[in-house]
Amino acid sequence: MTSPRAWLIWIVGIFAYLVAVTERTSFGVVGLEATERFHASAAEISFFTVLQLLVYAALQIPVGVLVDRFGSRAMIAGGALLMGLGQLELAFAESIPGGVLGRVLVGAGDAMTFISVIRLLPIWFAPARVPLLTQLTGMSGQLGQLFSVLPFAMILHSAGWTPAFLTLAAMAVLAVVLVLVLLQDHPPGRAAPEPSQGLRATGVTLSHAWRQPGTRLGLWSHFTVQFSGTVFAMTWGYPFLISAQGLDAVTVSALMTLYVASAIAAGPLMGRFVARHPLRRSTMVLLIAAGTAAAWAAVLLLPGRSPLWLLAGLVVVLAIGGPGSMIGFDFARTFNPAHRLGTASGIVNVGGFIASLVAIFLIGVVLDVLHTTGFSRGELYGLEPFRIALSVQFLLLAGGAGAIMVTRRKVRRQMAAQGVVVPPLRVALARQRRISAERRRQR
Repeated sequence: MTSPRAWLIWIVGIFAYLVAVTERTSFGVVGLEATERFHASAAEISFFTVLQLLVYAALQIPVGVLVDRFGSRAMIAGGALLMGLGQLELAFAESIPGGVLGRVLVGAGDAMTFISVIRLLPIWFAPARVPLLTQLTGMSGQLGQLFSVLPFAMILHSAGWTPAFLTLAAMAVLAVVLVLVLLQDHPPGRAAPEPSQGLRATGVTLSHAWRQPGTRLGLWSHFTVQFSGTVFAMTWGYPFLISAQGLDAVTVSALMTLYVASAIAAGPLMGRFVARHPLRRSTMVLLIAAGTAAAWAAVLLLPGRSPLWLLAGLVVVLAIGGPGSMIGFDFARTFNPAHRLGTASGIVNVGGFIASLVAIFLIGVVLDVLHTTGFSRGELYGLEPFRIALSVQFLLLAGGAGAIMVTRRKVRRQMAAQGVVVPPLRVALARQRRISAERRRQR
């Protein structure tokens, strides 16, 4: 039976992750205000988020190694402290360098949070609970995005830039206090890992994690289905909906709320699917990627502005990509031993954020090029420029899906050598129908 202490540890962990998501996504709400405050172009505004994500992605593997060495408590508390300092810097920044420094600190602190929280789950909970709890962790953390869309945006528009970012800094300080007071790395009586290891041993751990095809399958799964929602929520969704689609701020807030609600609803369903059909995880990832491409194609190819129902459908599909990307961490968990889980999770987490920063930067560059050449007719964030700029996502979706297919073959060959054969999908579906029919007859 799971102890009450384990649930408390989990609650503190997801609060820290909620704060991290709030800090991460807050800049997606202030894109227009930041353009005016820093007198910045579209590419410069995208650079804020690109650099933040670059720092995040670059630190994932080092953080994975460090969390395996020092534990989750130290890493989560240190990450919250860095995010608080970053938001404090942003609160008073009036130039691009000052704002960039703030986002770098936020990115560094954010990088230390999620995989540290995920690492706690197999330590405190039974293996059968971990897939669902992984989804619930990601789902709960997404409430932080809801905070950035609603309360933070309200504070920004009513009280101004500085009070809004000081509020975010205060949230980070609260997370530091709760983690230091309540969170523990291991249950009482369970031996802690060695506090340090040599550089060679660290390199061996990293090499073994990377050479495991299941780790790379997790990385490409995360790469393919996570980035489009991140691009939408962190940077370009708000300007696209306001300036290109002509929606008012209230409607955009409602769509962003729908995004979070859809991710929350999809999380438990995804967790149950992974637990019941572990041999069909990559198929689910590919279906989500196909759905993402179809939803963007419908919005970008439609003449004129899209109806609200179609934009809502796009938001729902993008939101599903968040829980879908958690499948990547389940690959890391099932194909790696516990002592290198943090390292493997760090490798997986690099994928989606590299794809995100590439997409965010390219979209900003394309928008600026179209504006400079006169194609956008003076509208930097007009509908036609956004149609072209947002289409760069199709390249990343296609490349990621291809990498999944290649890596999946290697994983299945490895599984076959171990005596585990993945049946064709039609055979699996027929078997599932027979099982369901038998259960109905028994009832």
